[in-house]
Amino acid sequence: MTTGHVGRTYQDSTPWWPQPPRPREGAPDVIVVVLDDVGFGSLGCYGSEIATPAMDGLARDGLRYTNFHVTPLCSPTRASLLTGRNHHAVGMSLLSNADSGFPGKRGTVTHRAATIAEVLRDTGYNTYALGKWHLAPMDQTSAIGPYDQWPLGRGFDRYYGFLEGISDQFHPELVQDNHRVEPPRTPEEGYHLTEDLVDRAIAYVSDHKSVGPDKPYFLYLAMGAGHAPHQAPEEYLRRHRGRYDEGWDVIRERRHARQIELGVIPPGTALAPRNDGVLPWAELPAGERAVAARLQESFAAMMEHTDAHLARLLAHLDRLGTRRDTLIVLMSDNGASQEGGRLGNTNSIAYENGDEVPHADNLARLDEIGGPRCHGNYPWGWAQAGNTPLKRYKQNTHAGGVRAPLVVCWPAEIAGGGVRSQFHHVIDVTPTILDVIGAEMPETRGGLPQLPVHGTSMRYTFADPAVPTRRTTQYFEMYGHRAIWHEGWKAVAYHERGTSYDDDRWELYHLDDDFSECHDLAAERPDVLHELIGHWWSEADRYEVFPLDDRNFAERAAMYHSAASPRRRRNFTLYPEMSRIPGGVTPLIYDRSYTIDAEVRLRDGDEGVLLSQGDVNGGHVLYVAGGRLHYEYNHQGIRYRVHGDRPLPAGDRTLSVLFRRTGDGKGVAALAVDGRPASEERPLTTARYLIGWQGLVLGRDALSPVSWDYPPGFPFTGTIERVRIELGDDVPGAVHEVFD
Repeated sequence: MTTGHVGRTYQDSTPWWPQPPRPREGAPDVIVVVLDDVGFGSLGCYGSEIATPAMDGLARDGLRYTNFHVTPLCSPTRASLLTGRNHHAVGMSLLSNADSGFPGKRGTVTHRAATIAEVLRDTGYNTYALGKWHLAPMDQTSAIGPYDQWPLGRGFDRYYGFLEGISDQFHPELVQDNHRVEPPRTPEEGYHLTEDLVDRAIAYVSDHKSVGPDKPYFLYLAMGAGHAPHQAPEEYLRRHRGRYDEGWDVIRERRHARQIELGVIPPGTALAPRNDGVLPWAELPAGERAVAARLQESFAAMMEHTDAHLARLLAHLDRLGTRRDTLIVLMSDNGASQEGGRLGNTNSIAYENGDEVPHADNLARLDEIGGPRCHGNYPWGWAQAGNTPLKRYKQNTHAGGVRAPLVVCWPAEIAGGGVRSQFHHVIDVTPTILDVIGAEMPETRGGLPQLPVHGTSMRYTFADPAVPTRRTTQYFEMYGHRAIWHEGWKAVAYHERGTSYDDDRWELYHLDDDFSECHDLAAERPDVLHELIGHWWSEADRYEVFPLDDRNFAERAAMYHSAASPRRRRNFTLYPEMSRIPGGVTPLIYDRSYTIDAEVRLRDGDEGVLLSQGDVNGGHVLYVAGGRLHYEYNHQGIRYRVHGDRPLPAGDRTLSVLFRRTGDGKGVAALAVDGRPASEERPLTTARYLIGWQGLVLGRDALSPVSWDYPPGFPFTGTIERVRIELGDDVPGAVHEVFD
């Protein structure tokens, strides 16, 4: 409705100006900080010995929640966090890496579930996202999009970070807004992703307050820490040498005692017994203890480094004078990770392919752990210590996977130093923010009817520590693991992959009296257990949980890519001017025959990388050095090299590698020049599902290097006309059946 009038001339017209949306007077700035794989007992303010003074300061000035829950995995938690709805209902049952072919398992967030960023922008906020996204389908993250599930497509005005679920902290594959960019510095120049993200956050806030000081903003800062790889600057790694030689048993007991002292767990809370497969520290051989301690040192170093840079952001808010009127939410997306395996892991791709890194290989890399040459993750024993006093881990629906730290700080309204024990879930964060700023989720947006918000605002807990929880029921599911919380009781079933769900044993806990889920009451209260199991089935039906699926994401991704994705194509022509192709869009060379032909123009002395894909964990690279053609296939740190047997002549040449699959996970590779053999065949083993985290690029090996046999980057000095890749049809197993 307008109040102006358009006449024939301006003298007989009345002007008017459309008014942009404005939030309510005094609406606060909002910052949500998401840590990754940081368990309930991993922060200083939750009982850890890890020094996190900035995070502890937020707890001192705000509230710690001790009964806050998340989903057991990263993408689902982020989908629920940003929408206020349950993750299956919005389509994110697992990860955004693949569409499983069912409504609740699309690997994307439906546009029928508006994000908090979309709503706040409509309300008059500016919106900024930094760090990990992992909500766009991985095969939609290339330069051709589509972009509707990228941060700018889901309500953010600006974005700087990484789209995948994992990032090398020294060599990230960065995206700014809707395009890929290179890191501003190298590791040798002191680069680390956490520092870069906080630099950008400070810049965004400074821009905002300089130009629009009266307009509020929403800042979503999703750290890579403490997801593997656990990497930190050398000075932080050195501080922790020997700090964990006492082992996980001692550390867990100390954290447990400290948690009782701090009031984050009730007196009398039992320390859960060691998870299956976790040995007493004293029973580990000396070499295994050395590796395990070093891996935990790198995690602690990463967390302390992250805290130091978060402190810079908080100090900047103090400098601007806006800290008091800023609502800050600090949380983790799930419990500590079991993905390091029994021994710990110095190669994260090995885990994704279902392999264990041999202890001898881990030990040989002891001095690389925490640095740019290693993607390390701690063993199960340290993961359980991270989840003190709870059992199990990330991916599981027991407390170790789903009970997480949450700190809420808003000095303008919240008196500091409190602990809150009301049951809440990640779907409650968005309703809380909307409540605080005086906005509502719309019933329709962009012409689409919106799903109802499933969460409940936590604002009622800000002033009253004793007020009863307003939640009654919350279901959980991941990889077939199931659980439900209802009015203080929890039923939970651990599922062994590949077995019948009917064989799963349901456990029953009364969490009001049993914080750490140590006293199974299933036999004593079958009536309660039966009722809760019935509740789980009805909630699962209501929120699109079915069908149950216990396959890992790599298996699901392989099926999707062969059955439905454009990546089914077998012939590719790549041009040197292209930007990096992310890992989710690269040609699927895994465990199949392939040919790579690089059409180049060579001068005498030209050298450099023609094609590289992957990183230090695994990948392959075709390059020219010393006047000869070379190919290296890095399979989970095992490096296979094929060298040309003669000097390359100048001129227009086709430089090729031919890989022929000879069995499951193995084959032979050979080189050719202008179609003529240029080497003997070299046997090698190959990746099953993933070759490396980082993508494919022509003309250099930028970021985390596939090979150590040439200088950093090693740009090609000749001319690449094009590179052709042809994939064979000898795809193994179930995927082969889909092709047929």
